[in-house]
Amino acid sequence: MLPYKSLQEAEATLGRELTVAQKLWLNYSANKPDYILHYHNIMFLIIFYSIIPLPYVFIELSCSKKMDRYKIQSKIKKSFWDMFNCYTDVMQIFLLVVGPLQLFSYPTIKWIGIRTDLALPTVWEMFWQLLVYALIEDYFNYWIHRWLHSKWGYQKIHHVHHEYAAPIGLAAPYAHWAEILILGIPSFLGPALVPGHIITYWLWFILRQMEAIETHSGYEIPWSPTKYIPFYGGAEYHDYHHYAGGQSQSNFASIFTYCDYIYGTDKGYRCHKSILKKANSSKGE
Repeated sequence: MLPYKSLQEAEATLGRELTVAQKLWLNYSANKPDYILHYHNIMFLIIFYSIIPLPYVFIELSCSKKMDRYKIQSKIKKSFWDMFNCYTDVMQIFLLVVGPLQLFSYPTIKWIGIRTDLALPTVWEMFWQLLVYALIEDYFNYWIHRWLHSKWGYQKIHHVHHEYAAPIGLAAPYAHWAEILILGIPSFLGPALVPGHIITYWLWFILRQMEAIETHSGYEIPWSPTKYIPFYGGAEYHDYHHYAGGQSQSNFASIFTYCDYIYGTDKGYRCHKSILKKANSSKGE
C-alpha cells in the first residue's frame, strides 16, 4: 500500500508535482493493500480470457467462406456448445486451481520485490522486462513441454490438453490441474528473476494469455500484428503440434521457434510443410 493517502500528501512529501500517470496510479491504489493489487491478476485473467477469444468464436460459428480460408484444420468445426463447455471447464480451473494459487503466492510476490510504488516503469523499462520474461518463459516451457510428451507425462497429465486435436482459442488454458501448476513456473520465473512494478507484472500475464489464445485459435490470420515479431511461432506453428497429437515430437516452444530449431524438434513440422507445398504445387499444375 502506498504511504500517501492523498495527492497533496504525496506531492508535499516528494517535493514535486506528480505526473498524470502517477496521479492516476495514486488515485487507484492509495487505499488498496498490496495483496489486493496482487489478486487483480486472477481478475484480469478471467476478463481477458472471456473477451479475447470472442472474435474467433464468432468466426467459427459464422461459417464465413471468406474467413474459412484462414482455418488451419478446415474440416473440423466446433459447435457453440463445444466452446461453451470448454469455457466452463476452464473457468473451473481458474476458480479452483489458479485462484487459490494466487492466494498463496502473495508472500512470494512480496519477497521477490514486485513493487507497487509511485516509481512507475517507463515504456522502455516495461518493454525490456517483458521481453526477458517472454524469453525465460519460452525456454523453460520448452523443456517442461518436452517432458510432458514423455510416456508418463503424456498419459498422466498432458493428454487432457491434447483432447483438442484441432485447437480453439478457448482451449488455450484447458489442461490437467497439475499441468497448470507445472507450466505456471516458467511464467512466474521471469518476474522472480527480474522483478519490476506490479503494472508490468499484470501486463505480462495479460499478454501471455492473449498470446496463448491466438496460438490455439486454429486460424492463421495474415494481418495479425504478431507476424512482425521475429521468431514468433503463432497459430499455424502450434496447430501442427496438436494435429500430430500424443506422438508429436515437434513444435514444443510456447512463443518463439528458436528452441525447436536449435534442438531439432521442428523437423516433423518442416517435413509436413514441405509435403503440403509439393501437393499444392501439383494441384496448380
